[in-house]
Amino acid sequence: MAIHTSRWWEAYGARREHRPSRPLFHAALEVFTDHGRHVIEMAPAWGPLSGSSGVVATGPVGLPWLGRSRLFRYEVRCLPEGEIPDRAWAPAPPTLIALSAAEADAVVGRVATIPRHTWGRDAVGVGEMWNSNSLVSWLLQTTGIDAAALCPPDHGLAPGWAAGIAAARPAGSGSAQEPHVD
Repeated sequence: MAIHTSRWWEAYGARREHRPSRPLFHAALEVFTDHGRHVIEMAPAWGPLSGSSGVVATGPVGLPWLGRSRLFRYEVRCLPEGEIPDRAWAPAPPTLIALSAAEADAVVGRVATIPRHTWGRDAVGVGEMWNSNSLVSWLLQTTGIDAAALCPPDHGLAPGWAAGIAAARPAGSGSAQEPHVD
């Protein structure tokens, strides 16, 4: 349902902005460290992997007070040897980012410190909602990787990407920009 809702929202936005509709992307990370492989993602707290031992953070969906119900909570998961459930539907191969062993360990170690903003809300004032793309761009940006230099394939959109970059920047350092797409 969320995929169809997102497509409809993108179609509406494209029509409003007088541009063609663009494919939407949901980001997750697969990080390889000296200690093994870790899958990092944000997903509903009521899904098949909910409550797993890999849950490192949770937050509300929609409105902060709705987060009291499990139906309106998300989980941030860092699953050792985990799988990305929707990998089979990826339209392109994953983007590979070379990390040193220290950087890979830093990404995995930082997952539990993600800001717990309300999913679906413009938490940092850049006009984008906080979501799974925000999680990934925040982790990359706080590791020293210029997340704004990365872009989705096929001239697609990663809604929420700029929100993660903005949340990673120190207060007063300027706003995040949408990833550059050629």
